[in-house]
Amino acid sequence: MKNACPCYSGKAYTDCCQPLHNGTPAPDAERLMRSRYSAYALKLPEYILHTWHQDTQPKSLTQEDLGGIKWLKLQVLSHEQPDADTAFVKFVATFQSGKQKKEQLTEYSRFSRESGQWLYIDGQAD
Repeated sequence: MKNACPCYSGKAYTDCCQPLHNGTPAPDAERLMRSRYSAYALKLPEYILHTWHQDTQPKSLTQEDLGGIKWLKLQVLSHEQPDADTAFVKFVATFQSGKQKKEQLTEYSRFSRESGQWLYIDGQAD
C-alpha cells in the first residue's frame, strides 16, 4: 500500500497514526502504542515525549537520539484494559541498528489515562 502507516495496521498513515501525531487523542492504549511506534519510525521525538507519562519520561529526546535505529515491523500480541484508566499492551518490534542483523524487542508496556489522554508509563522487555 502506498503511504502505509509504519505501525503495520494495514491502513494509510493519513487514516491511522497521522491524526494522533497531529494532536488527536488516542482512543485506547493500543492505538497510542502504535502511534508511538510510528513516531519512533518517523523520528518524531516531540510526540514521543508528549505521550510519555511525566513521572517516567526522559528529560529530553532528540532526532539524533532516534537516528541510529531503523524500525522494520510491529506485531501487537495482546491488549488488556483491567479498568477504565489502566492498560497493558504486549508487542514485538523488529528493528535494525546500523549494519547489524535484524533484532526483535518484545515488550509488555503499561499505560495510564489521565484527563482523557492515554500516556505511556513504562515497559518490561522480554
